[in-house]
Amino acid sequence: MTEADEQGGNWRPVARTRTYELVIDRIEEQIVSGQLHVGDRLPPERDLAQMLGVSRAAVREAFRALEAQGVLRMAVGTGPDSGTTVAALPSQALTRLLKLHVALANFPVADVVRARIMLERESARNAAQRATAPELKELRGLLDEMDDPDCDRERFNDLDTEFHVAIAEAGGNRLIADMTIAIRESMRRPLLAAFDDLGDRWYPIADGLRHDHRLIHQALESGDAAAAEDHVERHIRGFYRDGWAQDLR
Repeated sequence: MTEADEQGGNWRPVARTRTYELVIDRIEEQIVSGQLHVGDRLPPERDLAQMLGVSRAAVREAFRALEAQGVLRMAVGTGPDSGTTVAALPSQALTRLLKLHVALANFPVADVVRARIMLERESARNAAQRATAPELKELRGLLDEMDDPDCDRERFNDLDTEFHVAIAEAGGNRLIADMTIAIRESMRRPLLAAFDDLGDRWYPIADGLRHDHRLIHQALESGDAAAAEDHVERHIRGFYRDGWAQDLR
């Protein structure tokens, strides 16, 4: 037996690309090149299958895969909203993807937190410079709700998420806001589980979180970008370092 024969047992034939993946590639090329925009309608399955020289089943499978990713929206019927169109749901698609990766522990918690800190420092700085009076009022309302003695841990978690997302949106950078939404939503269940695991220790920690939020809000109201950035980072690091990301530096 030759050396090549001996090594051959470790190799397997390369699997051919599934046809529907080639269809996805073509659709993505149209989007990236600017030929397709949000709201544009794709050709019907039969027509696109003929254009690409593939089966309708391959086109249908590609559509479904891209719909699951939030790239396409599919609607049956014959009205103006029917057919397959390019969707505008970046935050929902990012959220779905990150939720799965976090659930599978593909990203260490410390890495997720560091990414969150980078994004939220930028958001806090931008919000301090451009937040409007109605946006600041909305943030204050969320803090007042968190101060309610009847606010349970699940509601507190939801309000906390809304607070940080509202800061990102007030910052005016849509991509940062969508990425913040995705990270916060992907961490919702782990955060709630962490809150529950704290037992009675939750109450002083919740008071600390409320205090942090007020400091952040004060910095935003006064337009102090540097203070807003620093308060946000200390707020995030403090909770995770005391909780379940002790390796966070």
